[in-house]
Amino acid sequence: MAGPNRSAPLFHDPKRLLLDLAQQRELPSLLDLLVSRVAESEAVALVRLWLVRPGEGCATCPMRDECPDRSQCLHLVASNGRSLVDPDRDLSRLDGRFRRFPIGVRKVGRIALSGEAIEAPDMADLPGWVADPEWVRAEQILGFAGQPLSHHGMVLGVLCVFSRERIGTECLDWLRMIADHAAVAIAHTHAWREVQRLQARLEEENEYLQQEVATEQGFGEMLGASPALRNVTQQIELVAPTESTVLILGESGAGKELVARELHRRSDRAERPLIKVNCAAIPRELFESEFFGHVQGAFTGALRDRVGRFELADGGTLFLDEVGEVPLDLQSKLLRVLQEGEIERIGEERTRKVDVRVIAATNRDLREESRQRRFREDLYYRLSVFPILLPALRERREDIAPLAEHFLRQAAQRLGVDPPRLTKSIAQRLERYDWPGNVRELQHVIERALILSRGRPLQIDLENTSPSAAPASTPDETEVLTDAQVRDFEQTNLRRALEAAGGKVHGPGGAAELLGIKPTTLNSRLKAMGMKGK
Repeated sequence: MAGPNRSAPLFHDPKRLLLDLAQQRELPSLLDLLVSRVAESEAVALVRLWLVRPGEGCATCPMRDECPDRSQCLHLVASNGRSLVDPDRDLSRLDGRFRRFPIGVRKVGRIALSGEAIEAPDMADLPGWVADPEWVRAEQILGFAGQPLSHHGMVLGVLCVFSRERIGTECLDWLRMIADHAAVAIAHTHAWREVQRLQARLEEENEYLQQEVATEQGFGEMLGASPALRNVTQQIELVAPTESTVLILGESGAGKELVARELHRRSDRAERPLIKVNCAAIPRELFESEFFGHVQGAFTGALRDRVGRFELADGGTLFLDEVGEVPLDLQSKLLRVLQEGEIERIGEERTRKVDVRVIAATNRDLREESRQRRFREDLYYRLSVFPILLPALRERREDIAPLAEHFLRQAAQRLGVDPPRLTKSIAQRLERYDWPGNVRELQHVIERALILSRGRPLQIDLENTSPSAAPASTPDETEVLTDAQVRDFEQTNLRRALEAAGGKVHGPGGAAELLGIKPTTLNSRLKAMGMKGK
């Protein structure tokens, strides 16, 4: 492997280098191994490796004026060698004037564009493409070899070696082989990194999903002892161990997702994930990809294979929230999965079997929707094998106080404060309210009240909760206040709002926003009471 005129070898043990390259899993270690091993030879003046990456740093790139397309270029990622002129010079630096090469520009860029090597084993007469003839003469460069790093027809980068020896044929053959092996190893590091990323993501998702089933979330694990709630619990106990499809019906915020969690937790699939899909939140054009997945290149923007929710839920449970929002033309494909247990990713002809139990939920009347031909009737009957009607919170008022206590403790723990006492008077006020937003609204009201209390006794503001629902009350339960008490209460409430907003009236986080009124209205009230805000 020596040059014809000198005896120093261009490579030390190239076979060992090939074997070691194949063992590398991390890209930085691979690149460092490659250039440092090649640079060990006294015959090598400089070895450099560029990889094709998205364009960046264009504003400061020395070759920006020569760059025809700033979307991609060659990035210098590894360098090594030794200088005769300046022995202390660090040739491993990556920030020199040749740190970027536009694709197709200069000899390095042409190698990347064409995928063909440029070899000048004997540069006794300097070729015209040499960028720095003075450096070549000063460093006594006699040979050059630039090899593309190609993998499955795609150029990943360029490897260049500047030699102080004339490069023999055998050395050129070894360099081509090293470049080919390096390209495969680089591709494998990319694949390995993607595998690790996906594995970590799946582990995180699985851990999160498993914890969601077991920990208290959302609506307090179905707290309450009302007859209406007990009826729901009995239905869950009956159908959970089966494989039947369940349709959960109820108003928004009533806790349909919690019922789905309980169905999954009490089923034989409890050790597998519960995958949730909010059908109302998926753009229409992405429904099919979200449900069934796609392969790389199936449509614009499909940069990699993607697993759909049905595959992700294989062996477990798929919860389709707001199922009434599924577009009509996709309902037939959803019906096929329910009947056949088969899916096809977009852009793929292969049919995949999935074992998924489906639980659906909606606040719509799907029977009426099917009569109006806005929802497939056959899909409705397939989903509603076992319907569960979840009562609104106003239909189980005896559960309001226990839920409020639970949310109060939960919010206090999250905010790091001691929970104030939920008085009987406040509990009665909560029970008289109709709760159009159901349990979700109750949770938000309690948390807001705790934030505004600032260590004082809890005060519940229901007037600004929902403009469409005023508190329902009966004469024998109403607490009658004198006019002076009402004005004192209002003044105290305004003062608390100002304190919570730091005195600010207008804008985000201002007292007007906390009270749910216009800033002009708040200013008028403050002026009438002799109070001021910022």
